[in-house]
Amino acid sequence: MEPETQPEIPVDVDFEHALGVSDARRTVHTQGDPERVWDLASVSKPLTALGALIAVDRGLVDLEEPAGPEGATVRHLLAHTAGYAFDGGDVVGAVGARRIYSNTGFEVLAAHLEEATGHDLDDWMEQTVVQGLGLRDVELSGSPAAGYRGSIRDLLVLGRELLEPTLISPELWREATSVQFPGLAGILPGYGRQKPNDWGLGVEIRDGKSPHWTGSASSPGTFGHFGQSGSFLWVDPAAGLTAAFLGAERFGQTHVRIWPGLTDEILARFGSAAGGLEGPSGSG
Repeated sequence: MEPETQPEIPVDVDFEHALGVSDARRTVHTQGDPERVWDLASVSKPLTALGALIAVDRGLVDLEEPAGPEGATVRHLLAHTAGYAFDGGDVVGAVGARRIYSNTGFEVLAAHLEEATGHDLDDWMEQTVVQGLGLRDVELSGSPAAGYRGSIRDLLVLGRELLEPTLISPELWREATSVQFPGLAGILPGYGRQKPNDWGLGVEIRDGKSPHWTGSASSPGTFGHFGQSGSFLWVDPAAGLTAAFLGAERFGQTHVRIWPGLTDEILARFGSAAGGLEGPSGSG
């Protein structure tokens, strides 16, 4: 369904960008070109995580099976607690001791997923996530941690799936969007040390973090990801909304300045119409 015509939400930037908002059923607002393909950077991770969770739901992968450095599991890799450095193969922390945001962890996860499923990662993602959601623009040729490309319309489809899952069970969805290894401190890139620095399985959970890239009106249960390409995807189950932003300028102080207010404007304009959701209750 095409979104109803709405006045544009002011975005105080001087670079090209696109923005979209959806409830669990349909897109309610876009501005900019919703079909233009942009670099997703680390917003690739929720896509890869969904592919991994589908494998878990199908019994091909177990969250507790060993993966990565000694003592680590698939769960640790998804929750950035396996001890890997941001990039490269170095292990710089004890497993489960602190939250160390890591591209390497997701690349190790992807290799594990290939072995467990018997498919190249690109093929697995195409068959399960791309075809499963009917994505039209996403490009999976880069790193599963930060190399994918996509459009606003595809990110909103992903956001709707993360609001009300169809590809995984409600029970696994609740686990994935709940805090893993509670209480761990860590660095949120661009925002400094957070204690606690809460994450689910492949998504960051807002809780009470400050400063943060979501809004002051965002519920503590809001989850999602942002990327160094100047991208974000957040899901606020309490508001029943998901929103995505993509643009031509890499993440920096402009994004730190504008994103919270932009999120608050989205919630003020569309949140009451969407209504709150408690999350899925039926079978996936």
